[in-house]
Amino acid sequence: MAPAGLVVVAASFAAFRGLHQGLKLLPTPRLADTQDRWTWRNICASLVHSLLAGAGALLWMYQHSHLISDFTHSCPPRTDSLVSLSIGYFLADGVDILWNQTFGRSWHLLCHHAMAVSCLGVAVLPGRCLSVSVVPLLLEVNSACLHIRTLLLLSCQTSTLVFRLACWATLATLLVFRLLPLGWMSLQLLQQHHHFPLTFSVLWGVGLFTITIMSIVLVIDLLVEWPVDPGPTLLLQKEEGQKQLGMWE
Repeated sequence: MAPAGLVVVAASFAAFRGLHQGLKLLPTPRLADTQDRWTWRNICASLVHSLLAGAGALLWMYQHSHLISDFTHSCPPRTDSLVSLSIGYFLADGVDILWNQTFGRSWHLLCHHAMAVSCLGVAVLPGRCLSVSVVPLLLEVNSACLHIRTLLLLSCQTSTLVFRLACWATLATLLVFRLLPLGWMSLQLLQQHHHFPLTFSVLWGVGLFTITIMSIVLVIDLLVEWPVDPGPTLLLQKEEGQKQLGMWE
């Protein structure tokens, strides 16, 4: 990674760690459990990242749509900065998870973050910066909807119109901004693997497979929970699962 990219990673890491600490000073919904209050703050920070990264990826796609069919050699300005922002976030969130959760409850999230940092990092190495590294950030559009849905769930707002809209938006963006980009990247990796470095192909192959499986499980969970206004019993049974769903990137 170029020195400028490392600076962005460090700045992003510091900013999100500061946000994690700053959120402790703000009021939260009436959550009885300490772990629930931490989950609320963590998801709020994740929502900020999803909004920034998702909006940045959409803007990049709008400005550089001509690179969609030829992304193996090109790297427009600020591509590495956009990706480095997310690398810094994943590192900061990993530290926050390690500090506040046991490894037994968070190992899958830590593995996801480690895979994300590895895949994004190898895609913006000096001289090997690849435009395809921006495509996974489109998943953050869906993650933003997931985070909003989970925050409403933790706030016991499941009977509101906003929660219903968040559920529909989650399902729609999951198909458009999660499953479609994952399928497209997998197809491109298979067809053009000879254009990519071996390290990139291996890491991204494993990463795409892992995230695709997680996304399929997410689709199943969302459909099983339909309709979107769960009763009190179902809400209690699904609360822990929803915390994890909201943090899937």
